[in-house]
Amino acid sequence: MSAAQERPDSPSVESTATPADIRRWRQYLADERAEAAVYRDLASRRTGEEKEILLALAEAEARHEAHWRDLLGDQAGPPKRGAVRTRFLGFLARRFGSVFVLALAQRAEARSPYDSDVDATKTMAADERIHEEVVRGLAARGRQRLAGSFRAAVFGINDGLVSNLALVLGIGATGVPAATILFTGIAGLLAGALSMGAGEYVSVRSQRELLEASTPQATARTVLSHLDLAANELTLVYRAQGMAADEAEAQAHEVLRTLTMATGPVSVAAPVQGADIAHGALDPATDEHEAIGTGWGAASSSFCFFASGAILPVLPYLFGLEGLAAIVVASVLVGLALLATGAIVGLLSGGPPLRRALRQLLIGFAAAGVTYVLGLLFGTSLG
Repeated sequence: MSAAQERPDSPSVESTATPADIRRWRQYLADERAEAAVYRDLASRRTGEEKEILLALAEAEARHEAHWRDLLGDQAGPPKRGAVRTRFLGFLARRFGSVFVLALAQRAEARSPYDSDVDATKTMAADERIHEEVVRGLAARGRQRLAGSFRAAVFGINDGLVSNLALVLGIGATGVPAATILFTGIAGLLAGALSMGAGEYVSVRSQRELLEASTPQATARTVLSHLDLAANELTLVYRAQGMAADEAEAQAHEVLRTLTMATGPVSVAAPVQGADIAHGALDPATDEHEAIGTGWGAASSSFCFFASGAILPVLPYLFGLEGLAAIVVASVLVGLALLATGAIVGLLSGGPPLRRALRQLLIGFAAAGVTYVLGLLFGTSLG
C-alpha cells in the first residue's frame, strides 16, 4: 500500500509503507540532494542575478529533500548516491558550468517523476515544472551569447564533414587511383574552408555595417538642448524608431524636460553639461546579447572548423588505405563526428540530443550516398 492514496499537499508519515516505497523515497532523497548540489556548483561560477536564481533553485530542491526525509523518518538510512545522470551533471557543473550544463539540467527537470507519483505533493510537482522553465530561461541567456564565432564553428565543422565526405566518396566511386582521391580531398578542404571563411567575413562585416548605419550620430545628441520644445523634432525621431505618435511625443517631452532641468537655460555649455542625459535619448532599444562577433573571428572559426571536419574523410588516404577499407574508415570517422555535432546542436536548441544526432547522421550520409551512387554511374559510363 502506498503512503498516500491521493496526492498530498503536505508530507505525512505512514507506517505501512512498503519496501518498494522506501527504496523509491530514498532514491528521490538522493536525487534531490544531488540536484541541489548541481545548482550550487553552477551558482559558484556565476555572479549577480543568475547566481541568485540558481541558489534559489537549490533552496527549492532542499525543500523537496525535506519532504522525503519526513516521509522516511527513521528509515532514511545512510545517504545514497544520486542517479548516474545527476552525478554526471554535477561533475560537469563543477568543472565547466557552461550553457551545455544548463541545457542538460533543463532536460533533467523535464523528466521529473513527481507528476505521476502519489507520494509527491502537488506543490513539488508544480515546482519541478517551473524549475524547467527557469533553467530554460537561464540556458536561453547562454545560447544568445553563443553568437558569431561559435555559430560559425559548429556549422562550419558540419559542412566540412558532409561536403568532403561526399566529394571523396563520389570521386572514389569512379575508380580513380587513391592518390587522385587524396589530392581531390585536400583541394576540396582548402576550397571549402577558404570559401566558408570569406563568406562568413563578408556576412558579419555587412551585418555590422548595417547596425552601424542604424546607430544615431553622436553629434546629434549635442543639439538636443537647443530644440524647440513646441515644434519638437525629437518626436519624429521616436516615431521613426517605431513608437506610436502619442508615446513618441510623451517620450520627447520627458527627455527635453529632464535635459532642461539638468542644464538650466540654454547656453553654449549646455550640451556638454547634459551629455549624460542626452547620450541615450536618440538610441533605439537594443538587446545586449545580440552580439554578432567580429568579421575576422567568424572567418577564422569557419575556416578552422570546416578544415577540421573536412580532414576526416581524407585521413584514411593520408595513411595509405585504399578501396573499400578507406571508404569504410572515412565513413565511420565522419559518422562519429556527425553524431557529436548533432548532439551539441540538440543541446543548444533545447531538443533531444540523441534525436538531433541521428538526424544529423542521416542527412550527412544521405548526401554522401547520393554522390557515391553518381560516382559509380559516371565511373561505369566512362569505363
